[in-house]
Amino acid sequence: MVSFDSTLPGTSAATWRDDGRLATLPALDLTGIDRLVVVAAHPDDETLGAGALIAESARRGLGVTVVIVTDGAASHPASTTTGADRLRAFRADEATAAIRALAPDATLHRLDFPDGAVLENRAAVTEAVARLLDATAGTVLLASTWRGDGHRDHRIVGEICAELASSRASRFVEYPVWLWHWASPDHPDVPWSELVAISPDAAVLAAKTAAIAAHVSQVTPLSDLPGDEAVLLPDFLEHFRGDREVYIAPAPALDRGYFDDLYTRHEDPWGFTDRWYEQRKRAITLASLPEERYGSVLEIGCSIGVLTAQLAPRSVSLLAVDVSEIAVARARERLAGADHVTIETADIQAGFPAGPFDLVVLSEVGYYFTPAALARVVDDAVASLAPGGTLIACHWRHVVDDYTMTGDDVHAIVAERVGMPRLAHHDEDDFRIDVYSADGRSVAARTGLR
Repeated sequence: MVSFDSTLPGTSAATWRDDGRLATLPALDLTGIDRLVVVAAHPDDETLGAGALIAESARRGLGVTVVIVTDGAASHPASTTTGADRLRAFRADEATAAIRALAPDATLHRLDFPDGAVLENRAAVTEAVARLLDATAGTVLLASTWRGDGHRDHRIVGEICAELASSRASRFVEYPVWLWHWASPDHPDVPWSELVAISPDAAVLAAKTAAIAAHVSQVTPLSDLPGDEAVLLPDFLEHFRGDREVYIAPAPALDRGYFDDLYTRHEDPWGFTDRWYEQRKRAITLASLPEERYGSVLEIGCSIGVLTAQLAPRSVSLLAVDVSEIAVARARERLAGADHVTIETADIQAGFPAGPFDLVVLSEVGYYFTPAALARVVDDAVASLAPGGTLIACHWRHVVDDYTMTGDDVHAIVAERVGMPRLAHHDEDDFRIDVYSADGRSVAARTGLR
């Protein structure tokens, strides 16, 4: 995950403006939307990242709901003049004033979870946001802080909203805030292919400018004393005063319905159980692992559990996940009696399983993600590894019309993101295997042969 220091100079707004791609982004389409629901990790995120969208939606007569997850009370941890209780009150009043400037008739919900502790309260946050969404009538556009923004609270809120949008078939976009500070136009984490924008007119920009100014405790110092400095510095705020407000609209990938349809029509859609090709490929995959046995293992995209069953004897504990409930049911039946194996229905794009894992298996699943989503999955997988952990990837190399990319494309993204030595590489006309580990020793070195 990206780390940054908000007190240091970041990339200038001029640098971003000078990149011609921002001016040519496709427009965010609001056609058919009845209500906008904006979920912010902290008070001011909604104004900075989605203020123009809030104002424009209100002007079009759409219903607007704003949900602020945390109380924002951790913005000045070193302040000697203003404690958390006063900050909490300041930020609540500021958020109310900001939303009034953007959309006077909007509904504001402050959930008041502790600032910086969204992960620790994930289940409760999910329940609260889900309850609000379920009470919302009409066609919803859900907008949340971006999962890739480099801030943990932003990431968890984005994951929660992505999962809720997927389960409700709601349209979903994410808005970046800190991306503009720590990245540059050519940074590999900028998802250019997924960016869309709105172009606010003068009236909407004026409303957004007034809303930003309403967050007084963030844009001006609390006092002249150390620890009371403004959090949002003028150069940073310039990113949010331009003629584009940018969103990440995750490109459509193969969804749960695609896989459920396959498994409804075919017991074993890819012939995992009876094709010699599949049997041989699994044998090579398993033989490529540098350790005979692993403690904690994660298998992403377990399908009906054929590889899972062969990983199980080499695992102390094994978590296998798949997006299809039908596939998971068949995998559970196959692994019945293996008490150390847990098989769950999960979309890891919405929330990556908690590690640490000694081994992460990414087999025949990478091309079901978009390239940007796969990059996030690889980042999350690497972050979930225990010290010395291993990631193995295995994929079919030929073009398939339904897939977003080829196996070679998948392995290129893995190689770019993984940041660990490659221990093994197996390359055939039909499939490719790559093994990476922070422990760069060979099998012979690991087992004392040299």
